[in-house]
Amino acid sequence: MSFDFTNWVDNLLINSLNIDADSVYIPRTIILFSLLIALCLFVWWLSKKIFNYTIPKVTLKTKTLWDDIIFNKKVINSVSRLLPAVLFNYYTPIIFADFSFIVPFLTGITSIFIILVAVEIFSSLLNSATEILSNIERFKDKPLYSFSQLAKIIVYSIAGILIISILINKNPLFLLSGIGAMAAIILLIFKDSILGFVASIQLSGNNMVRVGDWVTVSNYGADGDVIEINLTTIKVQNFDKTITTIPTYSFISDSFTNWRGMEESDGRRIKRALNIKIDSIKFCSNEMLEQFKKYHLITNYIEGKQKVISSYNEKNNVDKSELINGRHLTNIGVFRAYIEQYLKHNPNVNSEMTCMVRQLPPTEYGVPIEIYAFSKNKVWTTYEAIMADIFDHLFAATKNFELEIYERPSGRDFKKN
Repeated sequence: MSFDFTNWVDNLLINSLNIDADSVYIPRTIILFSLLIALCLFVWWLSKKIFNYTIPKVTLKTKTLWDDIIFNKKVINSVSRLLPAVLFNYYTPIIFADFSFIVPFLTGITSIFIILVAVEIFSSLLNSATEILSNIERFKDKPLYSFSQLAKIIVYSIAGILIISILINKNPLFLLSGIGAMAAIILLIFKDSILGFVASIQLSGNNMVRVGDWVTVSNYGADGDVIEINLTTIKVQNFDKTITTIPTYSFISDSFTNWRGMEESDGRRIKRALNIKIDSIKFCSNEMLEQFKKYHLITNYIEGKQKVISSYNEKNNVDKSELINGRHLTNIGVFRAYIEQYLKHNPNVNSEMTCMVRQLPPTEYGVPIEIYAFSKNKVWTTYEAIMADIFDHLFAATKNFELEIYERPSGRDFKKN
């Protein structure tokens, strides 16, 4: 309000209402304050109308999406509230020049309102920036929400200090000097946030977990895809569609399995064993070998082995009347060779990756013959079907080599005996 306008109001009150010049400051203050309130409401209404009408039209005409996200309705309405608050804060000391004792109260309330609106605008812009970056390919796997939450905590803390300093009429530096003494309490209150922030930096810097990764966290019963990484928690959507919330710091302090390496590789590992009954293992007779030669996958193998073994036995004058003398093929050894060839000729097995059939130490359940290979298809359902087909065949083929699969006896087995 200019000085000329104030004088005009004074003259109007003195001449029109015959108010004494010594008493004119009270009605003048009331009138000017009422006009200021009306002006602020009008500015708020007008700016809200103009911004909500013009800004969406401008953003729709652009080809980019980021301006539509940033200049959303919440930001526009917050800016509309900010303008009349600044106007009110500027003119209040002028209007209440004769009532200076009330100025700090009114400007304090307005300043607090401006701070809260500014924080709301910053929070909305931060949410918009996070949304924009999350849609960019190279930022999709970054813990954007963690950094966003940390920035909000810092801004909220600064806003809180400013508001308290206004309420107690002290310099903000006065409060900051006292924070050192409250450091222990602050660390206790924000312990999870601090640990979460440190963990987020470590996870991001070491590329340990990204949004979209398949992880298994046994301690929390989580097995699924990471859908969100926050400052204090990581959300995992399990394969049964339930969601497990895990503290971010647990991914640093506890062990977990990240299946990203498998998903980015050329195959998914198959590691499973057949338990062969030990008393079914024996040396191969000539009749058995002739029968095994009929199995196309190992015909060349048996013929080659027979030549090597025969040459060794003749060279060392081995008594062939007993199979235990000299060198002889065993049915479990031939079976291992058959499995190797079967895997190498299987179109669903990646032959360029490790493909191995090995015998593990015998146990009370027999001799484990472990298959270690990689399927070409990594999709869970297809992978399980490929593995099932392989072992279906091997379970059925075991009898052709006069071997038996170990199976724990049941009540019916005891009745037969």
